[in-house]
Amino acid sequence: MDMINIWKTVVLQRYAKFDGRASRAEFWWFALANIIVYIVLAVLVAISSIFIILYIGYAIAVIVPSIAVAIRRLHDTDKSGWFLLIGLIPFVGWIILLVFYIMEGTSGPNNFGAAAEPAAA
Repeated sequence: MDMINIWKTVVLQRYAKFDGRASRAEFWWFALANIIVYIVLAVLVAISSIFIILYIGYAIAVIVPSIAVAIRRLHDTDKSGWFLLIGLIPFVGWIILLVFYIMEGTSGPNNFGAAAEPAAA
């Protein structure tokens, strides 16, 4: 499973899917792809400020899939999606969420469905 296919799956096929589970690979490959896109867009903005429109447009476009994959990742660790609100607490909340995102998901079914399936290509 490569990064581009996972990004396409999260953004195009599971855009606003808040139920179910997301594996660590799905979550982290999506995060890495977003970081790379943001860096490329930031370089383009540094070259010409006209690219700020593209940068802001991309940022707005991936808000919903980013929240959805984060909630599905929490579901994979058998946590409610409401735990995402812990991130509103500066530093401490971010560290707690990072720990949840790094944790291995529960094997087999949990309260949020069957084990996370790999993102389809």
